[in-house]
Amino acid sequence: MSIGTRVLAVNVGSSSLKLDVWEPNLSRALVKLEARGIGCGQGTVVENNSAVASQPIADHDAALKALLQRLPEADRIARIGHRVVHGGSRYHTPAWLDDAVLEDLQALVPLSPLHQPPALAVMRGCRRYFPGVAQAAVFDTAFHAGLPPRASTYAVPAAWRDAGVKRYGFHGIACADIAMQLGRELRDRAVFLHLGAGCSATAVFQGKSIDTTMGFTPLEGLVMATRGGDIDPGALLYVQRKFDLTPQALDRLLNEQSGLLALSGFSADMRDLLQCQDERAALAVDIFCYRAAKAVGSLAVVLGGVEQIVFSGGIGERSAVVRARICDLLSALGVAVDGAANDAHSAVISAADSAVRVQVMAVDEGRQIVRETMALLDAS
Repeated sequence: MSIGTRVLAVNVGSSSLKLDVWEPNLSRALVKLEARGIGCGQGTVVENNSAVASQPIADHDAALKALLQRLPEADRIARIGHRVVHGGSRYHTPAWLDDAVLEDLQALVPLSPLHQPPALAVMRGCRRYFPGVAQAAVFDTAFHAGLPPRASTYAVPAAWRDAGVKRYGFHGIACADIAMQLGRELRDRAVFLHLGAGCSATAVFQGKSIDTTMGFTPLEGLVMATRGGDIDPGALLYVQRKFDLTPQALDRLLNEQSGLLALSGFSADMRDLLQCQDERAALAVDIFCYRAAKAVGSLAVVLGGVEQIVFSGGIGERSAVVRARICDLLSALGVAVDGAANDAHSAVISAADSAVRVQVMAVDEGRQIVRETMALLDAS
C-alpha cells in the first residue's frame, strides 16, 4: 500500500471514543481503538476488542490523545471521517469539515447536547493532530432526510416548526450499513430493529427510510438502556413542577437515569437483567420487548406489510432471548423463528414457514463512515 491511503473513522459517544483505521477497499479494519468511561473516573483503553489500559480519561480531548498514541503509522492517514449525530435540516449528505461547517454544527448543539459537543471537540482535535488531512462529517440523521412530511412533522405551533422542531431520526449510519450489506437481499418492505444502548426501529421501503421511532432527539421511541423512549409530555411538565427540576436536571434524568436502569433499579445492561430473578428486572425486559414489538407492528402498517426484519446492535445481535420474545409478540404478522437458528445467532433465524424473513446482522459504523467519506472524495 502506498503512503497516505488509509482512512480513519471517528465515532464519538457521550462517554466513549472509537478510532478505526481502514483500507480504502473496506476489506478490513487494520486496527480498532476505543476509549470507554470518559469522564467517569477510571476509563479503559481497548485495542481490537481487548482492554490494554485502565486510566483516568478526563474528557474527549484526553481520550483522543490516549488513542492517537496507539495509532500505528499515523502519517499514512489520508482521510478522516467523523460520525456526527445531528445534521439538522441542512446536512443531508456528508460534508468536508471547514470552519463554516464547524460553525453550523456548533449551532446544532442544543439539538444534541450529549453528543454534539464532544464530537466537535474531537473534530477540532483531529484538525490539530492531522493538519492538511481532509476530514468529513458523516451524519447519523442523513439516512432519514427523505422522511415524508406526514412522518417528520409534529403537530405543534408553526413557530416551533419554523425553528426546526421536527422528526429527524437517528442510527442512520447503522441503517445505511445494513442496507449496503443486504444489497439485493433487501426486500421492499423491511424493518431495521437496532437494539443496543440506544434503540430504534426504522421502516425501509425499497431501500429508503419512510419512518423511524427516534424523532427530534434520540430520546423518542423505544425503551433504551438509560432513555425511556416515548412518554407523555404532560408527565414531564408535571415532574418538573413537582420536583422543581431545572431543564439541565430533567435532561440528565431523561438521558442518563431512565430506561432499563430506571425500571430495574440497578442496571442498564440487558445481560444483567436476563440473569436476574428480580421482579423489577423481569418487568424491564418485558416492557423493552413489548415496546419494540409494538413499534414493528406500527411500522408494518406504515409499510403496508412487512417482509423482512433485521436485528442489529449489541442486544439485537447477541440476545436470543430478546429476539425470541419480540418475534413471539409479532406472530400475528406471520413472524416465526427457528429456535435452534436463533440460539446459534445464525444470520437468518426465521422458520421455514415464516411469512417474514428475520435476520441478525452485525453493523460496523466505522466501515460505513469510511464508505461515505470515500464517496464524498469521489464526488469531489
